[in-house]
Amino acid sequence: MNKQNIFNSTFLLRLGVSVILLSHSLHGIFTGNDVNDFGNFFLNKIGFYPFGVFIAWGVVISQIITSLLLIANKGVKISCIINIIILIFGIKTVHFSEGWYVVGAGRNGMEFSFILIVVLITLIISDRRYEKQITR
Repeated sequence: MNKQNIFNSTFLLRLGVSVILLSHSLHGIFTGNDVNDFGNFFLNKIGFYPFGVFIAWGVVISQIITSLLLIANKGVKISCIINIIILIFGIKTVHFSEGWYVVGAGRNGMEFSFILIVVLITLIISDRRYEKQITR
């Protein structure tokens, strides 16, 4: 049985994206009713009523779990896929209408989500290459 090394060549990418996802999710939990408010006042209003709060909490909890899995180098592919879906949904519902730039020439745009998706795809590709190496 081959063990994946947590501190392999993708460690810094996994750690970096996990810190970003964790800080975003944990901020939503520990700063009042951010998660509930996002579910009630945004998701429910754009057509997800009565499931907005449930979806918001599902996103937050899944990002916490997948971030910890990424740091531990476990379930990398599925963790990346889950977060890519969440980020694409975020682009579609929030960021696309704001344009490309997060700051500077715009506000709240999709450029940050785009680079996170690129990093997650890179991790999927790297994980597949690693799996091929250990099965030889």
